[in-house]
Amino acid sequence: METRLQQNKTTSTWRSIDWITIILYAIMVIAGWVSIYAASYNLGSDTTLTLSSRPVSQLFWMAASLLLIFFITMLDKNFFETFAFIIYAVVVIGLILTIFIAPNIKGSHSWLQITSTIRLQPAEFAKFATALALAKFMNTYDFKLLTPRNFITSAFIVLLPMLCIIMQKEAGTALVFVAFALVFYLEGMSGYVLLTSLSAVLFFIIELKYESVIWGMTPAGEIIVIGIILAVICVMLFFVFKERRLANVIMGIIIAVGLTAYLLSQFWPFNLTWVAIGLVISLSLFFVLYSLKKLVWRFILLALYALISTGLLYSIDYVFDDVLEPHQQQRIKVSLGLEEDKSGAGYNVNQSKIAIGSGGFAGKGFLNGTQTKLKYVPEQETDFIFCTVGEEFGFLGSLFVLLVYGIFLVRIIIVAERQDSTFGRVYGYSVASIFFFHVAVNIGMVSGITPVIGIPLPFFSYGGSSLLGFTILLFIFLRIDSGRKED
Repeated sequence: METRLQQNKTTSTWRSIDWITIILYAIMVIAGWVSIYAASYNLGSDTTLTLSSRPVSQLFWMAASLLLIFFITMLDKNFFETFAFIIYAVVVIGLILTIFIAPNIKGSHSWLQITSTIRLQPAEFAKFATALALAKFMNTYDFKLLTPRNFITSAFIVLLPMLCIIMQKEAGTALVFVAFALVFYLEGMSGYVLLTSLSAVLFFIIELKYESVIWGMTPAGEIIVIGIILAVICVMLFFVFKERRLANVIMGIIIAVGLTAYLLSQFWPFNLTWVAIGLVISLSLFFVLYSLKKLVWRFILLALYALISTGLLYSIDYVFDDVLEPHQQQRIKVSLGLEEDKSGAGYNVNQSKIAIGSGGFAGKGFLNGTQTKLKYVPEQETDFIFCTVGEEFGFLGSLFVLLVYGIFLVRIIIVAERQDSTFGRVYGYSVASIFFFHVAVNIGMVSGITPVIGIPLPFFSYGGSSLLGFTILLFIFLRIDSGRKED
């Protein structure tokens, strides 16, 4: 009787699971293996499918992933919510131990040597563990993210594994946890926090890009950034706060002061940045007083945005020079076009762009890519796997991969929206955010749009840890979703 009930439960789980997502998963994993085979293929050699080759190793990890899928679907629907904090604690302890016991591999202490041929990267499993813990915490009774205690605790859940991974000298993987900011926003975090975060990234790029450009006595990077800050304030007043008269007055003052300062600087040269900073401080003070007078506290948020953004601007040099490692600085400079280093830090990206560009519209054909077959692209089976798709299958193949990822992400969001619990919804948002970050940044760095930070393309890049980690991340969500229909 008990066996029959277990069989019925298993059948019910497989019937209620989201098969659209599973089909997309299968397409990506199979296409990924084909790409790994193509990237590993040796011209005039039969060693591509030996037991020690990467395509064969990936088949082993694919088989292990299937076993994990069956194991996850066999678990009780409440298992992951019940043990979320325990799973998180075990993974964090593993991350801490990894710092001390992992061997030094290319300057990073992030890989555990299981056997002479098998290595695992605990950081890949921290993603689903963090998502579970965050979803569990946000599922508590009467949870409100905006209360200080809840916000600080939620941020701590994300920042703790992120800090551990940074201590492993694996900054690229640690940056993936920034994706949880989207979850925070969807669960009630103020849009001002997200706006400030996006502004910080934009300001960082602009300041570095135009750091050495001087207009008269005015640093171009600084005046551009402060100009954007003032423009954002006017746009927020006009479109968000609906204070159009006030926005027009402030805009007029900014233009009048700016033109006057510029004309004066033609006769008595001085740094226009100080005038711009004076405007920021004056407007911030005005917004604080205006809020106190009208008892409308949202204007204080504009003041905070202006002051925090200005502070971030003048901390960029310190972060870049004293916080980032030299190789990270080099990669950013090459990515922003500040330096040409085609034989050094920019070599991978340059060769990758050549490979993708040479593919043309329809590609050179399977196993006919010259850049990849002649091993011009380093790490072409792992972080730079997308260039193999671009070279051998061209624009059409690349578009197909992007469409599959796009449909996959949309499907995850749809499934997340239909959850009947905060736990399922938050975990679903986390899954979508993590996959989106990986896809956007990986394809961006392979195409030379974003700096190279060394993160895999989900289900395509070679690697057991990444395949297992992404599989667990996804199928826990599908198990949670299928549990909605169980009694």
